[in-house]
Amino acid sequence: MKAQDSRQLVLALHDIWNSGNVDEIPNVYAVDCTVHWAKGWGPESRGHSQIKDAILHTRRVFPDWHEDVLDMVVTFDKVVTRYCSTGTQHGEYLGIAPTGRKVAFEEISIYRIHQSRVVEQWCLGDDLHCIEQLNSGADPHSG
Repeated sequence: MKAQDSRQLVLALHDIWNSGNVDEIPNVYAVDCTVHWAKGWGPESRGHSQIKDAILHTRRVFPDWHEDVLDMVVTFDKVVTRYCSTGTQHGEYLGIAPTGRKVAFEEISIYRIHQSRVVEQWCLGDDLHCIEQLNSGADPHSG
């Protein structure tokens, strides 16, 4: 897969999370893909059904969820993105009851690409900054 194609594939993945258009999952994720979430986010997701559930759950908790890609590194079979995730909390998140507060925190994901699909993803987010914003109402762009 060419670097530009891998780049577009991962941008399409972020667009699914931004739009909630889960019908696009088969165009981006392999049937047998695995997403390894950050340790506190729960067990890994496997296959289209579990990835769909994760996206829909995130968008229920944060209906205005948006991932703004800040950096991208593309290699032969992997893509890495650093992105700022934002959303307004309307459901329980990491054990915190709905606050109605907007959060903004950075995440990094590594995607392994095979046969023009994401077959594996590893996620790491700045949970401490997110939790601080939800608990204190701190400015999501500070710190």
